[in-house]
Amino acid sequence: MLNEVDIDRIIEMAWEDRTPFDAILIQFGLKEQEVIALMRRELKPSSWRKWRERVQGRTTKHLAKRTFTEGRHKCSRQRAISGNKVSKR
Repeated sequence: MLNEVDIDRIIEMAWEDRTPFDAILIQFGLKEQEVIALMRRELKPSSWRKWRERVQGRTTKHLAKRTFTEGRHKCSRQRAISGNKVSKR
């Protein structure tokens, strides 16, 4: 049984573009259809519709359909940013 913290994390992961459903399956044991059911149950109807539009057909949500090898984007200025402060140029 999922607790409230787990449900919040699953919703967060489901909203992220680059987090595949496979990652949710590995971490929480929920298949794609179960994530969809959870999102439908937990989100407001308008948020659910927005999420479904966003996720439907999105290749980044499925590991087998991804065209990139890196899982995360890294900003070219990552080194210059420290402690949430952007260095002056």
